[in-house]
Amino acid sequence: LNPWDVMLCVSGTAIACENALVVAIICYSPALRTPMFVLVGSLATADLLAGLGLILNFVFQYVIRSETVSLLTVGFLVASFAASVSSLLAITVDRYLSLYNALTYYSEKTVLCIHTMLAGAWGISLCLGLLPILGWNCLHDHAACSVVRPLTKSNVTLLSASFFLIFLIMLHLYIEICKIVCRHAHQIALQQHFLTASHYVATKKGVSTLAIILGTFGASWLPFAIYCVVGDPDYPSVYTYATLLPATYNSMINPIIYAYRNQEIQRSMWVLFCGCFQAKVSFRSQSPSDV
Repeated sequence: LNPWDVMLCVSGTAIACENALVVAIICYSPALRTPMFVLVGSLATADLLAGLGLILNFVFQYVIRSETVSLLTVGFLVASFAASVSSLLAITVDRYLSLYNALTYYSEKTVLCIHTMLAGAWGISLCLGLLPILGWNCLHDHAACSVVRPLTKSNVTLLSASFFLIFLIMLHLYIEICKIVCRHAHQIALQQHFLTASHYVATKKGVSTLAIILGTFGASWLPFAIYCVVGDPDYPSVYTYATLLPATYNSMINPIIYAYRNQEIQRSMWVLFCGCFQAKVSFRSQSPSDV
């Protein structure tokens, strides 16, 4: 057994378990039907599928050796990870809209916008996953192979370019979110004639959290995306594994950042596992702008 394949399988198992719990909580709790939790559920579903894809890829690689199965598992992984990244972008857009259009955010228009975003994200991800199956592969032309077989160089270049575009959009939106948060803190300071310590701490915490979110996303995916562009299929496969494995960790960290830190989901976990909830602390409903 290739130890890298084993680590990817272990990573996929952890990803699947974490995100399956999030999906179960959101499906189990009728209260978690707001647009924010719909987006979190979309992200958890995409990461759950990605984890299952890593497990299936390991099983089929060592149990059922078939070109057709290889294409199906690779396409499944491409679609799942693409849906995960697209859901992260949708969450970022949602957070920006909740701050930029705070007065009109809770409206039917917002719900329609979010459903449209998700439909587009999953549709595009499905199309990207179908490309290798429909013939964009290098099974019969090894010279066209990329560092991720059986994907072609042009295929991974397209995927990497899409990632870079999404990363830049997220970076721009999070910068705008930071500006809005700081502007709100300044307005509160003017109204109260001074900036209290609690406002300063809350603003600093919000900006730091945004930096952690974007930094985690970039640190996970950027090395792999860059290597897909500059790497050569003749390079040792360990380079591909070494950049791909951290990328999978993003799907492992997403539930912690976007789900388990949320107090509504924490309460729903108590309800799910205990059957009753007797809290001594009060939970407040959070908006997407709570970071």
